[in-house]
Amino acid sequence: MLKRQNPSTPEHSRDLAAHGGALSMSHNDSRSFFNLSQLVLSAGQIKPSPALKHSKITYFEVEIVDVQSKKQICIVDKVSPASTLLDVKHKFHKACPQWYPSRVGLQLERNGPFLKDSISIQSLAVSSIVTLYFTDLGQQVGWTTFFLTEYTGPLLIYLLFYIRLSTIYGQVEGRKNFRHPVVHLACFCHCLHYIRHLLETLFVHKFSEGHTPLKNMIKGCAFYWGFTSWIAYYINHPRYTPPSFGHKQVSYAALAFLEIEAVFQVQPTTPSPGSSCWYPVPTIHMRLGLGLVSR
Repeated sequence: MLKRQNPSTPEHSRDLAAHGGALSMSHNDSRSFFNLSQLVLSAGQIKPSPALKHSKITYFEVEIVDVQSKKQICIVDKVSPASTLLDVKHKFHKACPQWYPSRVGLQLERNGPFLKDSISIQSLAVSSIVTLYFTDLGQQVGWTTFFLTEYTGPLLIYLLFYIRLSTIYGQVEGRKNFRHPVVHLACFCHCLHYIRHLLETLFVHKFSEGHTPLKNMIKGCAFYWGFTSWIAYYINHPRYTPPSFGHKQVSYAALAFLEIEAVFQVQPTTPSPGSSCWYPVPTIHMRLGLGLVSR
């Protein structure tokens, strides 16, 4: 006869404890899975990370060839399509320091026009290699320097003749202090004219970053300085005689000078697109003056 097991035995208690622990662990796992699923649903659909796009940049090679000998001077490599001709000139200057950018003239054809600095390389390229012809433009000066030198000379030269240096008129003639009033008026008008030009060059006119050959400045200075020396020598000469018609002639000449100074004044306009250069246009005084002249 078999004996009935007592549920209060230690073995039975251990079985119940193990079964209860398994049920508790199963309940915790289901709750954790439920929470994780709710988190995924609330976050929305998981989007795949975008693939990285590798952009390929095509670089150009610019071959610089001498326009006279047709020999290759250098090759400027790794020129981006967005680069301008001015950027190529700067890189060319690094390779050949004796030719600074303003001295370099580049042509697409041997007999073609010089290309502007603002032109992009991509607009010139037919293939990956761009051939440009080089011309040495000679020593260059800026436009501001050009006009300041051209206008400062006549101002100083006239004053040297006005004070009657003994080296110009001699010891005896230079000691004569008497001057006719018209001589003082002529000096005032001359100085006023060139001082106005100097002030306009410094504060009114805005020039582009372009340059001009040094020989052009020498030609301009030779004309302005030479003409000033010629008229200043006779007007400030100690033996100068006043005008034949007296004060009436002087008054009309002074009024004509002031009218011309007012008529030929200019005002700056807004620069054209892609340019930093300002161009003068006629004012209302110039139009009125031309109308009076036409009558």
